[in-house]
Amino acid sequence: MTGSIKAKTKLRLREMLDEAIAQGVTAGVSLGIWQDGEELFFTAQGYADQEAKRPMERNTIHRLYSMSKPVTAAAAVILMEEGRLDPAQPVSDFLPGFAHLTVEKDGVIVPVDEPMTVFQLLNMTSGLAYGDDVTVAGRMTTDYIEECVRRLHTDEAVSTVELANHLGTLPLSFVPGTSWQYGLSADVLGAVIEVASGMRFGDFLESRIFRPLGMQDTGFYVPGEKQGRLACAYEQTETATMKRYTGDNLAISNAMASNPAFESGGAGLVSTLDDYARFGKMLQNGGALNGVRVLSRAGVHFLTTGGLTHRQNQELWRIFGLQGFTYSNLMRIADRPQMSCMLSGDGEYGWDGWLGCYFANLPKEKITIVLMQQRKDSGTIPLTRKLRNVALADLLG
Repeated sequence: MTGSIKAKTKLRLREMLDEAIAQGVTAGVSLGIWQDGEELFFTAQGYADQEAKRPMERNTIHRLYSMSKPVTAAAAVILMEEGRLDPAQPVSDFLPGFAHLTVEKDGVIVPVDEPMTVFQLLNMTSGLAYGDDVTVAGRMTTDYIEECVRRLHTDEAVSTVELANHLGTLPLSFVPGTSWQYGLSADVLGAVIEVASGMRFGDFLESRIFRPLGMQDTGFYVPGEKQGRLACAYEQTETATMKRYTGDNLAISNAMASNPAFESGGAGLVSTLDDYARFGKMLQNGGALNGVRVLSRAGVHFLTTGGLTHRQNQELWRIFGLQGFTYSNLMRIADRPQMSCMLSGDGEYGWDGWLGCYFANLPKEKITIVLMQQRKDSGTIPLTRKLRNVALADLLG
């Protein structure tokens, strides 16, 4: 049964956003809340372009960054349902660069005896990292991603499969399956999907997810006629103001102006509030929306359940502070919501992005929350937690 959000709660949510924008926490936010497919709340406040005074709107296009990951996981499950992808398969079946894996051990690079599997990509237990400046493996990964950024706007830009195959030749942070680390697993998974499907990764997403769901503004770039709707990215300064951010990150162009050679399954998509809500509502409905089926109910169950070992969960909690959650299929999943530092529902799942986009589905309550903003180095910021706490206190009673 669909509930409602009280008028005073809606007012409080809007007040909180006004305060955050005035205090330089964010330049602008759009927020939508749905239950059982019915919209309960929507607001768009602040600016998509602060300098030009272009307001944040419902159809503003946002860079999703890591909120691309659940879409990539869904694409993998589609291929799984069709028998074209087995999560237990070695990644090297699709990408030969992963045939001879190595790992850093006590500062020394040594061979890995066991293969990396697609399942380990889905759960971030592959040993692939985003890179760091501390370990040998981390530095080598960082150096390669920086090289990809340098080549981004040239005729030598790396492709999805090329990037993934090269990552397979770099040392891993740990033997696959033995720990958990947030990293480039979803980008490699995008390349696996490309090879397994026989289509460019972006074309597969368009034909099997975006077009069927009516996600008309979602993809790996923003065409010229839509560029005026793309939100600017910002970073918070020491004086609590918003400064325009124009850098390219993770080999992804900030301008999003042309179809990229590298279609990042981990961070490359753009979308709107309503487009991403369609994806969320499809999952809530057991894989279908408006009479169009994208996933089977069994596929949605696989996608939105699962988890890590206790040792792997310790890493998730240490890095992200996600006590009460486990991780599977490129999403957080609430398996012990009583441990969470925010109001949660049992089985809740979703993820966020580097620029602050945020998605959560509460399946038992059939609630979908989507928040869009473009604030550098965000993920789930305190403002996001506060907003959802206020909304869920009302909805969950």
